[in-house]
Amino acid sequence: MHEQIVTDARAIYRAAVRAVQADALMSRLDWPALIGHSPEAYGRVVVVGMGKAAMTMAAVTEAQFGDRIAEGVVVVPHGYADSLPYPFRPPRRIETLEAGHPVPDEASVDAAHAILDHAERCGEGDLLLVLISGGGTALTTAFAGSILPEEGRLAVRLLLGSGADITAMNTVRKHLSILGGGRLARAAAPAHVLALAISDVPGDDLSVVASGPTVPDASTFADAIAVLERNDLWEHIGPSVRSHLERGLRGEEAETAGPDEPAFERTRTHLIGRNQDALAAARAEAEARGYNTSIVEEPVVGEAREAGERLVRDLDRLADERPACVIWGGETTVKVIGRGRGGRNQEMALGASLALEGRKQPALLLCAGTDGVDGPTDAAGAWVTSYTAEAARHHRMDPAAYLDNNDAYSFFERMNALIQPGPTHTNVMDVAIALVPAE
Repeated sequence: MHEQIVTDARAIYRAAVRAVQADALMSRLDWPALIGHSPEAYGRVVVVGMGKAAMTMAAVTEAQFGDRIAEGVVVVPHGYADSLPYPFRPPRRIETLEAGHPVPDEASVDAAHAILDHAERCGEGDLLLVLISGGGTALTTAFAGSILPEEGRLAVRLLLGSGADITAMNTVRKHLSILGGGRLARAAAPAHVLALAISDVPGDDLSVVASGPTVPDASTFADAIAVLERNDLWEHIGPSVRSHLERGLRGEEAETAGPDEPAFERTRTHLIGRNQDALAAARAEAEARGYNTSIVEEPVVGEAREAGERLVRDLDRLADERPACVIWGGETTVKVIGRGRGGRNQEMALGASLALEGRKQPALLLCAGTDGVDGPTDAAGAWVTSYTAEAARHHRMDPAAYLDNNDAYSFFERMNALIQPGPTHTNVMDVAIALVPAE
């Protein structure tokens, strides 16, 4: 397939990512309207944040607020502090910490306590500004009660490999840790709280993004136990985790903060970025490059390999007027049964390669995460064409075998088809871009 179509797909993906980076999302914010007052009305402005976009959001906030910021701390994944993209400059008044993702580590414990400490020091005349983005749960996990850290981390790893969606996973995780489920707003009372969130979850449920540290939580310990049982994990998690959840079920551990929590009377949480923003930018770039473009409104969810097949069916239905571009957004899951490496986007692309094989009209499909990371790899995703599966077999590589072993990374590494932009410092789930040339 002509190199130009690969160039176009990569450019459309970059446009999607650029539209949801912090400066693009925050440059036109009306702060007095968001806060309800002028920032000068508060004694101190304290900034905390968690997630893959936290450092860039802090940089923009610092540039806009200047010395109005008294203190602050944000936490990002390990390695992010040295990967800040142009044109951002590292924040100076707001400290940057690094911690584990997607599995929390000891640094995650320290980060959670640092954020809580800043919140608890806020007084009635202060404003706590909270910067929330995807990845925040793992980065700020300090396990609650008497949960042993190694058993808490095992529970997280089991959830990540179970195929459970993000809502289900965070129902459990917010009941194992001390920050999510509205607890940050509770800790900051009686201060005012303004939270800005970039959503990385289908449906943009703010109680799920970073486990909802500043919004009411309707889930319960019973719901958390039900998730573990439904995914056949209850008997596999450690006894300290089971004991904590059972104590919560009996009312012996405090529930997350519900809608009647007094702290929410002084808390505002605003969604400032979501997957649709990335898709709109992708569409604009595709149309500028001459493609007849459509966006599939229904989010891509479910098992990644099966989702890849669905994308090809959508493409057959929608790519009538060529050259055509079809764009999807969402976030799939992977049930890990093999021993390979990969991520949901790589697995979705590999599944799609089999469905594309033999297609009369050649096509390309690129699947990638807007955060630049896909699973425990250094890739954001991968791209395939109608000829990928055939070319792989020519090199004695069986795509189906790689798929069954959850080894999409090795497959695409050998095929030189990985998307590797590095950390983008944002996260609004994933995008998939299909291109069908005119001829």
